[in-house]
Amino acid sequence: MENGDDMSENKAALGGFEKYLTLWVIASMFAGFLLGRFFPGLGLWIEMLQIGDVSIPMGVCLFLLMYPTMASIEFKEIVKAAKSPRPTVLTLIGNWAVAPALMALLARLFLAGYPEYAAGVILLGIAPCTGMVLFWILLAQGDVAKGVVITAINALSTLLLYTPLAAFYLGVGGVPVPIAPIAESVILFVGLPLALGQISRKILMEKKGGEWFNNRFRPLIGRLAALALLATIIILFSMKGEAIAYQPLLVGLISMPLLTHFFIMATLFYAIPWLLGFNYKDSVTIAFISSGTQFEVAIATATVVFGAGSEAALATVVGPLWEVPSMLLFVKLALRGRRYFREVD
Repeated sequence: MENGDDMSENKAALGGFEKYLTLWVIASMFAGFLLGRFFPGLGLWIEMLQIGDVSIPMGVCLFLLMYPTMASIEFKEIVKAAKSPRPTVLTLIGNWAVAPALMALLARLFLAGYPEYAAGVILLGIAPCTGMVLFWILLAQGDVAKGVVITAINALSTLLLYTPLAAFYLGVGGVPVPIAPIAESVILFVGLPLALGQISRKILMEKKGGEWFNNRFRPLIGRLAALALLATIIILFSMKGEAIAYQPLLVGLISMPLLTHFFIMATLFYAIPWLLGFNYKDSVTIAFISSGTQFEVAIATATVVFGAGSEAALATVVGPLWEVPSMLLFVKLALRGRRYFREVD
């Protein structure tokens, strides 16, 4: 059937993978670390495989991660979500008013003697997530359609707000807006998967029926998303395995404001919607988008402003290492808190 229970559909799409997801993620992190540590040339080779600003291996993995997420929603739900402005407004406040100020405060608190590392961390705090966060919304049984609308608005907002906020919090004039990474990220990891997901959904629904789509096809592409997620983790850690091995204390120091920022933002923007009477699906969607970061934009900006070998650039690449384990932990915490919402979908 076309309209089913969201919870059962999400479980069908993800299969039994989520039951042991924590173990798989830890194993993938460890495998990536070992690859990067003992085969450092592998990480360099992967980083060289680029088209423009996009890493080909990472791009393929992120696309395969996003396609099942986009195929799981109906287009009419996206249209419906666009007519509900309250979650969007609250998320924009979180992304552009609270998140940058909080990250600037934490960077100066934890990295007072490391101004360039602080600058890289601040750049991460200013860049709201516009892609992979939709997978975590799906996993947490949030409103993916609403997430698509909000992330699209975030992408447009980034073009207008990223430069002035970066210049303000860094105290550096003329910070260039990284238009190319923003455009590429939105097109490749939101627009294209959304278009292909909706087209394939329509065709398969018409030819095979809703029961086949939900019970056969969605579990298949759910496994594909799971494999893409693990491959993404392995690639990320293989590229930074040597740096982690030789500078573990430095990586730990940079991680402190990043992790603190994530959990403060996630908790705050999970609790505020609850206090305002939002339902669980809207609340968890707001929480994930408000706490996520688009590390591609931050890395590109740090490279342009401070240089590829700068301490600021190094700080920005630590962010992606914590993205998956942090989001995964919050998925589990959010689902446990679902029963406290008045409306349970």
